[in-house]
Amino acid sequence: MKIQIGVMGSAGGSISDSELALAARLGRRIAERDCTIVTGACPGLPHAAVIGANEANGISLGVSPALSPEEHVNVYGSPLQPYTTIVFTGSGLMGRETHNIHSSDFVLFVGGRSGTLGEFCIAYDEGKLIGILLNSGGISNDFAAIAKLVHKETGSIILYDENPEMLVDRCLEKYRTEPIPSSHAFDRHSKSAMPPPRPRLRIVQESGG
Repeated sequence: MKIQIGVMGSAGGSISDSELALAARLGRRIAERDCTIVTGACPGLPHAAVIGANEANGISLGVSPALSPEEHVNVYGSPLQPYTTIVFTGSGLMGRETHNIHSSDFVLFVGGRSGTLGEFCIAYDEGKLIGILLNSGGISNDFAAIAKLVHKETGSIILYDENPEMLVDRCLEKYRTEPIPSSHAFDRHSKSAMPPPRPRLRIVQESGG
């Protein structure tokens, strides 16, 4: 099974051409590394990432808030193409966020507004590996402060980089070399089967490029 990498970010608002280009590079790199890109099947930066992945012949999974393709397009104003597959959850925008995170082995954030913040909080609370694309607009440069404000140890590891390709590569290396199967906040297995507790949140801020 391919590694599934979530890309969450601003679906609307003020998005510059340079920010769209950064998101497209993120998606393209995910495809080049033979991984599946997962998004909320929304417009904006996540859609730009899917277009980038598609241009590199990548596989994409869209997690829609809608009940049907018609609702997806007409109510939520979201695209159907060029996704490989779209799952219609019928969960609405907020409910869809949980499906998004659970469908991703780790999650990358680009730009972001209030919806993206919700996805970040879910990923952080569930101990996911998280990658932040710095200087990509929205709240992208504020996630470090947000993580510190909650004063909660979840096992989540957050990596930062301003280079899309380096962010994907570094997160893949971290995911493949450290056991990050799921959140330690949920006892999905017996105590003996669980990996040892993680130390406090580690924020790696050096840029790869």
